[in-house]
Amino acid sequence: MTVDLLTLHQASETEIQGYLKDDPMRFFVLGESVSHQGGMWPADSVTKGASEMTHLLDELSPAQIREGIESVLTGVDVDEGLQWLQEVGVIAKVLPEMEATVSLKQEGNRKHKDVWEHTKLVVKQSIRKPVVRWGALLHDIGKVPTRRFTSKGVTFHGHAEVGARMFDKLAKRIEFPDEMRDEIRFLILYHLRSAQYESSWSESAIRRFHADLHEHMDNLLALSRADITSKIPGKRKRILYQIAELEQRVKDVVKKDSVKPPLPKGVGTLIMSELGVPPSKKLGLLKKELERLVSSGELEAYQESEYYVEWIRNQPDSFLASYMP
Repeated sequence: MTVDLLTLHQASETEIQGYLKDDPMRFFVLGESVSHQGGMWPADSVTKGASEMTHLLDELSPAQIREGIESVLTGVDVDEGLQWLQEVGVIAKVLPEMEATVSLKQEGNRKHKDVWEHTKLVVKQSIRKPVVRWGALLHDIGKVPTRRFTSKGVTFHGHAEVGARMFDKLAKRIEFPDEMRDEIRFLILYHLRSAQYESSWSESAIRRFHADLHEHMDNLLALSRADITSKIPGKRKRILYQIAELEQRVKDVVKKDSVKPPLPKGVGTLIMSELGVPPSKKLGLLKKELERLVSSGELEAYQESEYYVEWIRNQPDSFLASYMP
């Protein structure tokens, strides 16, 4: 799909408009070439001519729009490709949620905290995997409706949740494969989750994190790393270390759980003697429920049998009754 921009470099506005009329997907051909060929923009006449033809994008299907944007997103110089699309009006036409982030300040009047500029950098810093780059592109769209000015500065409370709901509407205009759509939504919704990690987290908390995110964890951590754009000395290094520590602790817990059973031997015997549950299939189901709770981080692993029996005692009577013959 890429083209050599040198062949279009001297095109007049009229010539480029004819080129786009023949196939509106060529907006993205040009954007992709900027993104994949060193960040070199076409001539001003090309940019100006294209900016007058964005109505042609109405001819494209939702799947074509997604394909076209994605072709730009996967380039090395994706920040330049995105900026060119924004300059000619493609972003405003097909991704108004992103256009709204242009010049939206995150901190006072510091230009490098502009949401659009931040977003382009996050996309550029992310791995060149389409689903991650889509997540990077859209992760902060919820900041537009949630921005609030307070005496302590600018806040964006709940922007991840709002952004996920905004994506639901966006995904009706741009056709994503089901699995990809779900993954992008997940990345938007949970893109702040790893930033909540602290070294003081217990193993139980690590298990909860893994249980909630495990199938998406690699992509989520990749986005988290890319989302570090601070220029404050040492801050980037500190956050990268924090993410690496979290990743390693998850691996250690998974490895530990795969080697050693999370419940102690004899827990079933103690349940029978202390709680009166007879040997039965339901006793096995009760132990499986305890294992599930341990896996999800709701119960601590590797405790004495009394810990699990005491937990059962503290549940409503109906809980234990459901496991009795």
